[in-house]
Amino acid sequence: MNSHEYNHSLDFLNGTPWFVYECTIQLDTNYRRIALFLLYLFIFMVGLLENTLVVWVNWRRRHSANGVLFCIINVSLSDLMVIVILPFFMMEVTMDKVWLWGRFLCKVTNLIYVVNFYSSSFFLALMTLERYLSLTRPLSPTLFPVVGRQRWVLCGGLWVFSLFLALMENVHVDLLEWEEPGCYMLPEHDYTEWYVSVAFLCLIFQFIGPAAVIITCNVLIARAVKTAPDVQGRRDVWLVHVYSLVFVLCWLPYHMVMFLMIIDDLNPYIFSCNTVEVLYFSFSVVQSLSLFHCVANPFLYNFLSKSFRSNLINTVVNYIPREETADQAAAKPTTPNGGRGDAGKQRKLSNASTSQSDVGS
Repeated sequence: MNSHEYNHSLDFLNGTPWFVYECTIQLDTNYRRIALFLLYLFIFMVGLLENTLVVWVNWRRRHSANGVLFCIINVSLSDLMVIVILPFFMMEVTMDKVWLWGRFLCKVTNLIYVVNFYSSSFFLALMTLERYLSLTRPLSPTLFPVVGRQRWVLCGGLWVFSLFLALMENVHVDLLEWEEPGCYMLPEHDYTEWYVSVAFLCLIFQFIGPAAVIITCNVLIARAVKTAPDVQGRRDVWLVHVYSLVFVLCWLPYHMVMFLMIIDDLNPYIFSCNTVEVLYFSFSVVQSLSLFHCVANPFLYNFLSKSFRSNLINTVVNYIPREETADQAAAKPTTPNGGRGDAGKQRKLSNASTSQSDVGS
């Protein structure tokens, strides 16, 4: 997980590193390792269960679902990718950044992490935009057609773009043999220029761009549902603001620390040594906290949805073996959809609902 690890600037004053004169703060890395391990363990256990259920339930409806639900599937697939590699990060944290799984897994796990870094934000932004268009322009074509290959091409394009951005960073990730083997991102030449460039790309494409789309569309959605005749009270209004707030809370601390690290990289004397120490100490913490989106996304965009909960229960019930007598079989009504009631009524959902997976389910 050391994709953004960075060594302190070694500018010298009279032959001695400058920070030796000023550093007085003492930070306990042992407690940080314990906290990070427990945090990764929680995200792994809860996120794996949540996202597996989301993909399992929604994948069954992928051909008939609209663009919003299709984006939800892609977000969960992206989150599952990074959740699967979390055990490697958990062991790396436990052994204080020692990497024992070779060069191949060093590069692959970092690549998967950075692909999720971009793709989850892209699909959340696209989903919010699609949701806004489906609410405000129900009769107009949206970004995703209900059927056809266009939505597969659009999703594939976002995955390819995420992979391209990840490869720009991953090309400099390698297994470095110092005192102990470690998986680090460290280019051989022009470190400062390259690091600053990658950090700004992350800031723009992963946070500022998607955040602008998500916040703007959610504000417009909140205004639209206030005037809808079947809006479900205040819940539909504040829920869309929770979507924006959770995205910002997950990623803003990470990018703030990254931005301050860029400033320190460009001008090593602007911050005191204690400030620099806190920055690099907190980087792995905010990086880990950003992974809370793997837990928050399924809950916000699926489990709060009545439609998803209903489909989850129906899916589970269908897999439960049950015995029925001959009399029960004879008494069962024969309807075109297998006795499940009017399919049209099941699929009828309010356009005023702000629950993302309720749209066109």
